[in-house]
Amino acid sequence: MSAYAASKHAVIGLNKTAALEAAPYGVRVNAVAPSGVDTRMMRSIETNAAKGHEDEARKNFEAAVPLKRYATADEIADLMVFLASDKASFITGAYYRIDGGGAAMSA
Repeated sequence: MSAYAASKHAVIGLNKTAALEAAPYGVRVNAVAPSGVDTRMMRSIETNAAKGHEDEARKNFEAAVPLKRYATADEIADLMVFLASDKASFITGAYYRIDGGGAAMSA
């Protein structure tokens, strides 16, 4: 778990540094950090967490999210499309958690 946490913090630091270095060239850099997304990868995580009880694992994972569900891949893509668009032309160096309210629980 410590390696995973370290890699997440490294991405945040890299994002900020890259944003500062790229800004003079008009290049924007942002990071998107989704939590549980309804994908095959999440099915694998559920299986590893509770082999034979995947439905129960899914319910438990979703219950831990304030919005009580996983994100969809389209929801993640929508933010990324926005960040790549001219509508986000003044956004750089930002870190976006797409976690259904999970970050608010530690506030």
